[in-house]
Amino acid sequence: MTSAQTTTTGEIPFAHPSTSTPLKTWYEIHGTIQPSVGAGHRPLVVLHGGPGIPHDYLSPLVDLADDYSASVIFYDQIGCGRSTHLTEKKNDTEFWTPELFLSELDNLLKHLGIQDDYDILGQSWGGMLGSLHAISQPSGLKNLIIANSPAEMGSWVAAADRLRLELPEDVQEVLTRCEREGTVGSEEYEKAMMVFYDRHVCRVKPLPAELEASFAWLKEDDTVYMTMNGPSEFHVSGTLKAFDIRQDLHKIKVPTLLINGRYDEAQDEVVEPFFQEIEKVKWYRFAESSHTPQLEEREEFMKVVARFLGYQKR
Repeated sequence: MTSAQTTTTGEIPFAHPSTSTPLKTWYEIHGTIQPSVGAGHRPLVVLHGGPGIPHDYLSPLVDLADDYSASVIFYDQIGCGRSTHLTEKKNDTEFWTPELFLSELDNLLKHLGIQDDYDILGQSWGGMLGSLHAISQPSGLKNLIIANSPAEMGSWVAAADRLRLELPEDVQEVLTRCEREGTVGSEEYEKAMMVFYDRHVCRVKPLPAELEASFAWLKEDDTVYMTMNGPSEFHVSGTLKAFDIRQDLHKIKVPTLLINGRYDEAQDEVVEPFFQEIEKVKWYRFAESSHTPQLEEREEFMKVVARFLGYQKR
């Protein structure tokens, strides 16, 4: 998606001790970075979900650059999209860890010279990653937006199981059988999976091109997603199955905006721990959205985010 503001793309070298492969993080900046200029102008770093589903589906956030002169920074995390892919590390649970992506985020902030003054918006897995980053209390982080994210995976899986029971019986049968038989890569499973996605991931029909683009990247290389999450949004079998940061949420001290949707797979009980444990937090629930309100209620989403971050219309 193009922006009326200045757009800059690049790649950032990133080293990790467990691989000799030269790694690069691809990024794209909309607007002009103005470090240390305060509220309403500091860079907004956008963390995509998955893990392993690149930023394309979040690209409507360029509206913040166009309408509010904000500096919006997208990047594709290692292993997906336009950044370095490592298909040989599929199922390498010691490599694909939250710590890897925290290190990559720190590397990006330092490379762009914004580590002393920035905001973060993390969506789904990106909100989990952003929360972990905020828990470490980096001095440069000024505001945090957690969109459609779980604080722990037990409630996420429980909510998904409940929502799954509301699907047509023939769809449930296909999902259960394919998972039992290990045929989750089949066209039959994908078709049944999309029935759930149409209700609880994105309710816009046809699917927006931005989301289709992210799904195309995932289909091409599911290394990270399969290792850390599993075959689908509601069948979590990867390393994130044990994710639980509820006991550390009180360490998040920056003003925080919590977002979910009425039909979201991140149901109210999934996101509620953030609201209960973070000291300075506001919660906005989108009435007509599921998991992607930036696509489903785009204009309202931008207004909510802009208001929280103190942006002023151009």
